[in-house]
Amino acid sequence: MTSGATYGDVAVPLTALWTSAFARWGGSLSHVSSLDLAVAGTSRALSDRGIDRDVVEGLVLGWTVPQPAIFYGATTLAARLGMPQVCGPMLSQACATSVAALHQAAASVGTGAGPQLVVTTDRTSNGPDLTWPAPRGSERGPVRENWVRDSFSRDPVTGQSMLATAEAVAAECGFTRDDLDSLAVLRSEQYTAALSDDRIHRRDFMVGIEIEQTELGSVRLLADEGVRPVTADSAGRLPSVRPGGLHTAATQTHPADGTAGALVTTAPRARELAGGGPIVRLVASGFARVAPARMPKALVPAAQAALHAAGLKTDTMDAISTHNPFAVNDLYFARETGVAPEDMNTSGCSLLFGHPQGPTGLRTVAELAHVLKARGGGLGLFTGCAAGDTAAALIIEVTD
Repeated sequence: MTSGATYGDVAVPLTALWTSAFARWGGSLSHVSSLDLAVAGTSRALSDRGIDRDVVEGLVLGWTVPQPAIFYGATTLAARLGMPQVCGPMLSQACATSVAALHQAAASVGTGAGPQLVVTTDRTSNGPDLTWPAPRGSERGPVRENWVRDSFSRDPVTGQSMLATAEAVAAECGFTRDDLDSLAVLRSEQYTAALSDDRIHRRDFMVGIEIEQTELGSVRLLADEGVRPVTADSAGRLPSVRPGGLHTAATQTHPADGTAGALVTTAPRARELAGGGPIVRLVASGFARVAPARMPKALVPAAQAALHAAGLKTDTMDAISTHNPFAVNDLYFARETGVAPEDMNTSGCSLLFGHPQGPTGLRTVAELAHVLKARGGGLGLFTGCAAGDTAAALIIEVTD
């Protein structure tokens, strides 16, 4: 099943599209609530970009991992950002959360609402252990779940892990260990190239994180933490994650912590807020679900749904980026669409910089928008899989 939507005159000022750096699971953000991280990152972004908080009329908060006081997440975040009258929905759709949040904000703007602040944030580190007490009088014990680890390891519909879906698609398509390793090396080279000139590519859209914590000390994160370069030699030496499998630590992403945001409004208002700079028009989105335990395949029909809704084709895209938790995702997308792997993710991707879930897509959209800016503007496609054998895609256009 697929669905697609277009947005008409909805856009984001390029300067109002930002992300924090990402920190690997267990790193410097592991003891920082993702709500605290969202406050720090969003405050810094709004202040550095001179965005008046009074222009914000609504908030969409995207998250997937519960944090302390998340019941009041959106209203607490708005109040701490100095917007005590602002409210809005909280959304959670696994790795598709960013596109879902932008979709919600764009729909609100399209029906006449003022500027909508989208904030996505997650901490996969120190995920909560949840306990549901047994019914009164029952002899059975309480039900327990580790939110992050159990979600990664088992889809309750299929009983399969996310890794199992990647191995199944790789086996069906006849991809080899060398195919996967070569893709990981290529993505590592692309990410490394984008670090040139003191990370000049990312400086326009990446905000520094500085948080003071009384008990645990200060946190300062200015660049991605925990990214491990992949070479042909290092990839070849790694054991497979599963006995008899193809994917290794180099060909699957790592859980991470981070935040990202955007200010969604009408195109005329976006141009005004951009001060003459570029804007990022939200053209169309697509959502898809594929056969059980075949998650990596879903990014193709999601992309096709967005393209169909917009009346566009893959070969009209000036740049393409994916959320690729497994190397097989990009190999399958390339095989099905004819897009060369080297023409995708030219500045890096989640296979390298990690996957905090909620903000992963929005960070990748920010990367994509700035690739388009460097090329003089144009159309870009983001697509990526999500839990439950689903995916979400977004088409953007960077223009003056």
